[in-house]
Amino acid sequence: MSYKVAVVGATGAVGREILTTLAEREFPARDVVAIASERSAGVSVSFGEDDELKVQDLAGYDFRGTDIVLSSPGAKVSAEHAPRAAAAGAVVIDNTSQFRMDPEVPLVVPEVNPEAIAGYTKRHIIANPNCSTIQMVVALKPLHDLVRLRRVVVSTYQSVSGAGKDAMDELFNQTRGIFVNELARPDRFTKQIAFNVIPHIDVFMEDGATREEWKMVVETKKILDPAIKLHATCVRVPVFIGHAEAVNMEFEDPIDEEDARDALRGQAGVTVIDHRLDEGYVTPAEAAGEDAVFVSRLRTDPTVENGLAMWVVSDNLRKGAALNAVQIAERLVEDHLG
Repeated sequence: MSYKVAVVGATGAVGREILTTLAEREFPARDVVAIASERSAGVSVSFGEDDELKVQDLAGYDFRGTDIVLSSPGAKVSAEHAPRAAAAGAVVIDNTSQFRMDPEVPLVVPEVNPEAIAGYTKRHIIANPNCSTIQMVVALKPLHDLVRLRRVVVSTYQSVSGAGKDAMDELFNQTRGIFVNELARPDRFTKQIAFNVIPHIDVFMEDGATREEWKMVVETKKILDPAIKLHATCVRVPVFIGHAEAVNMEFEDPIDEEDARDALRGQAGVTVIDHRLDEGYVTPAEAAGEDAVFVSRLRTDPTVENGLAMWVVSDNLRKGAALNAVQIAERLVEDHLG
């Protein structure tokens, strides 16, 4: 079978990556429609190596006859238009934060909880998790299956592309400006991002955590196991693409380091590159453009009972957003719509 697919937010960084991923993976689409806001209507976006799609206006688009919507326009826009698309008969795979914690909307990472996709029938919406959550739970899954996780402490090093194209432009312009003695003027970020790190992603909450940190906690519990205790510190770093995470884990029972390494090697979507020598690990620059979640620097943490630590890196626009959404669509058509 083939399907009519609409990509909402097609002119954004994630939307463009979704179009690229659909073409690269030869998704069974008989028709692909690019949709964005009124100001982008009429412009062209690339689909594959040879095709160009004319962007259509979201506000006036009729979703009748559309099978799957891959949506990444921002939470407020999704709140209005995702239910409208679902009511027209489409299954919406939404990449915003709008529906992630809705109990009637499955939150899915295909390598971790593909069985949750079946819950799409309640609202015809499936939520794509936060980028930093996705790569972490892909790496945690085989370890949690091996020996039950008790507690996770994670510090993230998140690239500016997670905040969109304007944020990438801000890093570029500030970096260039500093070399000619221009004052760095924050716009998308609260402080200078060039040659700096900012321990602040999304808004602050009453307990002192940011919303990005809260997302990692509640999403991990929904996807992997509600019993896992998790503490996150999320930091924006002056990198264009690729998120990195330092993950410390405490297990309920003893866990052998080599058994953990073997479990990670056997996990779909994970590539272990872990050599204890110079260049024996993966950085965001090397992960950019790749589909895998890379794990390096796996080692015992002797400061806690049954502890391990690891370094996790992935392209946040691909596995952290576009690829995960397309993989959900692939499982949806294979197991439920076929």
